[in-house]
Amino acid sequence: MKEVIAMHGWCSDSKSWTIWKRHFSSNGWLWQSGERGYGTVKPFEPDWKSDKTNNSYMKKALICHSLGAHLLSSKLLSEARDIVFLNSFSRFIPKGLESRALKIGLAGMQKHLINATEKNMLIAFLTKASSPHDFRRNAPDLINQSLSSKGREKLQADLDILIKTNGLPTGISPKARVLVINGEEDKILHPSTKKDLLNQLNDYLNKPPQNWIIKGEGHSILQPKLIKDVRHWMDE
Repeated sequence: MKEVIAMHGWCSDSKSWTIWKRHFSSNGWLWQSGERGYGTVKPFEPDWKSDKTNNSYMKKALICHSLGAHLLSSKLLSEARDIVFLNSFSRFIPKGLESRALKIGLAGMQKHLINATEKNMLIAFLTKASSPHDFRRNAPDLINQSLSSKGREKLQADLDILIKTNGLPTGISPKARVLVINGEEDKILHPSTKKDLLNQLNDYLNKPPQNWIIKGEGHSILQPKLIKDVRHWMDE
């Protein structure tokens, strides 16, 4: 049997994987979606089912969007045979002079989370992340509902994790097969950030990662064909 665990990124939720889950489940995969609980969806920390069934031959795969890989346990990462990084990063803030504007922007986002401009900031972020698509096409639960105090605390804590990222997520096995997918029109990740992830994976893994560039897509890739292509890659 084959199982896949997916983890959403900052300011998103597990509902973003609905189409992915439907496709993988209908093709023989056991699917779980991690959930941080920013909105009204209850938090959920997934774990490998094969550990409970003693099925050591079960194929284990991870799909992580953006910050997602940094929100998973080292145990999950260490046991994954296949890992898909979807517009992900090892270090979000690039080194050098280009980091200054990004640091200022992130500091501003932190301040917005504790005042009346909070929702406008989140909508602005999602608009940028969803470009060239309309963010309402796949809007997370936290936009449609008021943030709870716990949800706000989790958003703040995870934004802090994002700001402090400084390397590959802890636990990745050097033996893992890795696919890095980037939207060509991504307005969230700096170009040097994308290169840093690939360079670090090249240095760390036994086999270099594959890298797909998706034309006409941004940070939140909504292209249905990609889901099928990723499954075919995992089934190899």
